[in-house]
Amino acid sequence: MSDLSAIVKAYDIRGVVGEDLTEELVTDFGAAFALLIKPDSPSVVVGHDMRESSPRLADAFARGVTSQGLDVVSIGLVSTDELYFASGSLNMPGAMFTASHNPARYNGIKLCRAGASPVGQESGLAEIRDTVEQGVPSFAGQPGTVTERDVHDDYVKHLHSLVDLSGSRTLKVVVDAGNGMGGLTVPRVFEGLPIEIVPLYFELDGTFPNHEANPLDPANIVDLQAKVREVGADVGLAFDGDADRCFVVDENGDPVPPSAITALVAVRELKKEPGATIIHNLITSKAVPEIVREHGGRPVRTRVGHSFIKEEMARTGAIFGGEHSAHYYFRDFWRADTGMLAALHVLAALGEQDGPLSELTAEYTRYVSSGEINSTVDDQAGRLAAVKEAFANRDGAEIDELDGLTVDLGEAGWFNLRPSNTEPLLRLNVEAADEASMRALTDEVLAIVRG
Repeated sequence: MSDLSAIVKAYDIRGVVGEDLTEELVTDFGAAFALLIKPDSPSVVVGHDMRESSPRLADAFARGVTSQGLDVVSIGLVSTDELYFASGSLNMPGAMFTASHNPARYNGIKLCRAGASPVGQESGLAEIRDTVEQGVPSFAGQPGTVTERDVHDDYVKHLHSLVDLSGSRTLKVVVDAGNGMGGLTVPRVFEGLPIEIVPLYFELDGTFPNHEANPLDPANIVDLQAKVREVGADVGLAFDGDADRCFVVDENGDPVPPSAITALVAVRELKKEPGATIIHNLITSKAVPEIVREHGGRPVRTRVGHSFIKEEMARTGAIFGGEHSAHYYFRDFWRADTGMLAALHVLAALGEQDGPLSELTAEYTRYVSSGEINSTVDDQAGRLAAVKEAFANRDGAEIDELDGLTVDLGEAGWFNLRPSNTEPLLRLNVEAADEASMRALTDEVLAIVRG
């Protein structure tokens, strides 16, 4: 087998269907995953998104799992957080077939151990890759079985048990599902709640005919923003393709930074459990740890990436974690990320008071950020070193290298510069107290990176 490092990423397996990912290869991945988890579990739960290739790839994976004597519980068409719910509630390892927000020609596999515990490069993915590259050993015993199970109702009940909207005023909510899995899950989760849904692109279509299912790209929320203004909605929600991320716009159609959502949800969770630990990655706004401390919580800063967040949540017993990329993690959801649960928290917070969302979230938005700026560079390490040298002797500068290079200049702002794991890119995030300061710091760093 050829080198698979190009498609076995840091957190998942992902590639172009028919070129990188074939049914034969996916069957091998299923068998290798079965070998990895066989000592701990006799069964694997498998789900898939709405992409045209997903059902047959999920079936191919199931053939690989059963070829090693393990059973498969197929939960069919689900969102990624539903797969995590099934893994947690059934206490089984899981596999989700999705390429999230990637274009239609892509697909992939997100894997987890029982209890939705992540499988990344250092926790099993590299071993799976090596097994497939070297050739999966055959199994002489009885093959496993495949059974089907519907988890939708139990998933909805669990979410409703975690967020109470019974005291909420009725809210008009525009939801852009982007032809992704939100089109299936949103109607079921919102049924019976004081919510009037205005749907956009709820038809499941893995070709994404209206726009890419990546709400972090401003181009992909234009329709949502326009519809919110047109119908006078209280809030707009946009889900990515596999519906594990949720992006929010206020009643004016203005985007609400994911850091503000992290702070809002953190405050709500701290009311339930005073003094609890809240996780935030190092690109999240400084407002998040400030607000967590002000509400009696303990903020803990981590590297970027869901495996680091989940590991730190397990280590610290954290109740909640948030990332700048609109991934939100909940201890009561097996430390897995679920945009749907975050959305319910936002709706509950909005519905239990009379003011607009812009007024509510203003409490959690204290600084101006650049967003992520990518620069293509030939020498990532050299450019990072040049930036570090430029700021090392700056008065009051605090530098750390937890994940790339973070430089805190106090009132002048701070920035993080990280290399991409998969591309020749440096990713820059800058935050400051005002627009002018943020722009000045951004320009200074980019001049070194691109100079």
